Amino acid sequence: MAKLQKTLRTCENGHQYYKSTDCPTCPKCEGEKKPLEGFLSKLSAPARRALENADIKNLSTLSTYTEKEILNLHGMGKASIPTLREALADSGLTFKPMI
Repeated sequence: MAKLQKTLRTCENGHQYYKSTDCPTCPKCEGEKKPLEGFLSKLSAPARRALENADIKNLSTLSTYTEKEILNLHGMGKASIPTLREALADSGLTFKPMI
């Protein structure tokens, strides 16, 4: 298997970084966006972006979705579901029941 060539990139904020994929996400900018508290702070960057892109930024909004709907979001993985369940439970909420 051939090793992928990393290329030097510069994001719109001027950060330079190397990437071997076509993913345009700057690691420095992504790190600066990570919340310091709340349920989104406990998630990986792809899972957090998946929720943010779906405009799910609080637990009351999250509780209107089923687990399956959340797992269908691009970037969301099974490993994030227990974290989300716990955050919902701590607030007295649950995922929307599947019908």
